[in-house]
Amino acid sequence: MLYHLHELQHAALAPLRLFAEAVQTMYSHPMMPLSYTSMGRAMAAGAELLERTTRRYPKPPFNLPTTRIDGQDVTVREVVVYEKPFCHLLHFQRQTDRRDPRVLVVAPMSGHYATLLRGTVETLLPDHDVYITDWIDAREVSLDAGPFALDDYIDYIRELLHFLGADTHVLAVCQPSVPVLAAVAMMAEDNDPRQPSSMVLMGGPIDTRISPTKVNKLATDKPLSWFESHVINTVPYVHTGRGRRVYPGFLQLQGFMSLNPERHVGEHINLFHNMVRNDGDSAEKHREFYDEYLAVMDLPAEYYLNTIQKVFIEHQLPEGKFHYRDRLVKPQLIQHTALMTIEGEKDDITGIGQTEAAHKLCSGLTDDLRVHHVAAKVGHYGVFNGRRWREEIYPHVRDFIRTHDKLTVLADKGHERVEPGRVGESV
Repeated sequence: MLYHLHELQHAALAPLRLFAEAVQTMYSHPMMPLSYTSMGRAMAAGAELLERTTRRYPKPPFNLPTTRIDGQDVTVREVVVYEKPFCHLLHFQRQTDRRDPRVLVVAPMSGHYATLLRGTVETLLPDHDVYITDWIDAREVSLDAGPFALDDYIDYIRELLHFLGADTHVLAVCQPSVPVLAAVAMMAEDNDPRQPSSMVLMGGPIDTRISPTKVNKLATDKPLSWFESHVINTVPYVHTGRGRRVYPGFLQLQGFMSLNPERHVGEHINLFHNMVRNDGDSAEKHREFYDEYLAVMDLPAEYYLNTIQKVFIEHQLPEGKFHYRDRLVKPQLIQHTALMTIEGEKDDITGIGQTEAAHKLCSGLTDDLRVHHVAAKVGHYGVFNGRRWREEIYPHVRDFIRTHDKLTVLADKGHERVEPGRVGESV
């Protein structure tokens, strides 16, 4: 019922939103004399704020048309190379003959779209052949596709790694660290020849008992039944996924904003003042950030509840009780996939030590196949985005992948890499 009321409210505000757009256009038009005055800019700024607070933000584009390789601009094409009901595998095809390590970036299915990792992909592109899991908004997935639980997430990871081939490195940002580790463990137990060469786990909740954060505590303060009855809703009729049970994006956004409401209110006040002062650069930076931050997607109820129960309440993976389709997950069997964990010293989402816990679980790895890196004075978002990621963290990731890329030496000697889709072949 709450979801239906939300849709009704959005529709009811449409006339006000259109009026605000008209006012903003009128008072910012170059032919309007008032647009050059403080009063005119204030009217335009107020109208824009009203419009922005009542709109629905669509999925942003990656907008990465080029990358720079060896001092030259290289064209990049975004191509969907594999499709599943809840996910598209997106390939950033660089128009170059360079043979670089193939990296699968597993984006979190945690409310925001995969475009939240735009900065991650942009930094990887010059030195890697990059693919990313582009998760689909659950409200746009028909009920005919069936449910999507944590086991299905692990299935997807295994299937994508099979498609890409053995010479692949997997990089998981935040939440997918758990299913990626589980997927690699199952592939190791099955002696799968397409096990990834390495996995990089960044700010992931492997063991949330360590240095619990406010977010971790929110997930454990209430029983699972509370989450099912208070945050799970049914997609209204107006969407393709009508009837699907989901954790709606608008409720997730309320949760994000409630963690730091003063900051968000302050940022919007600053936007108003910047527009009145005609500080276009500062205003545009605000728009770019919040266009991304406020674009949210619905999560399948099964997946969300599984994650809350298994990862945050019962700590099944570090307890050695995590099952995938009735099979116990055994990270200690991983022997051929190198492991790198990365944490931010100031991470207030995934506490320090939670991701490093993967090393204890992967006891079958020798010391030369494991690396742990702590980024000093870096928060959660800074682990995979921004200047500190580009200048301080990424060089370690790049070197780690190169060190453990089994085909780099062969490629340098003239051997061809196995192309995605040719999973039955090898070098």
